[in-house]
Amino acid sequence: MNLEIIFATIFFFLPAYLANAVPPLLNRFKIGECLAVPIDCNKTIKGKEILGSHKTWRGAIGTIVIGILLIVLFFELNRNFHLYEVINFNYLDWNPFIFGFIFSLGIVFGDLFFAFVKRRLFLKPGAPFIPFDQTNYVFGIFLFLQSFINLDLSIWFVIFIQTFIIHVLFNRIGYLLGLHNAKW
Repeated sequence: MNLEIIFATIFFFLPAYLANAVPPLLNRFKIGECLAVPIDCNKTIKGKEILGSHKTWRGAIGTIVIGILLIVLFFELNRNFHLYEVINFNYLDWNPFIFGFIFSLGIVFGDLFFAFVKRRLFLKPGAPFIPFDQTNYVFGIFLFLQSFINLDLSIWFVIFIQTFIIHVLFNRIGYLLGLHNAKW
């Protein structure tokens, strides 16, 4: 694997890494308290939480808004770096706001889908669900974008592996700083 591909895939996915960090930061600094309402309205299916009280509108909306803004910024940066040539994805073919919205919806969908799966498996919020806790947004973005952008599957594999590694490292740091309750 060459370093150019690793750098290009990190650049491509960096908005997801940053947007995925938004919900715990909003919670930690008590921003948007009026939206700190569970998406599932504390409803259950056969006595099990649907998503859990920690999956809030504040986190979902915050992720989408910050995700869109980051994508717009990264599209602009890419005009100078031309990293799309490395992974065969032309940013210039896309409206950054539309791409950012689809990309950000993928982040939120991946997180909510795997929260739903965890609740069906009787796993509590914060319980380890490796590797899905670390990579849920990769799956979501893949599902939402792949039919539009048609990246080579080897690029997605690189993104999956590097996301797992990056997520574990940053969650450890977040745990040490008191931003996360779990190390993973």
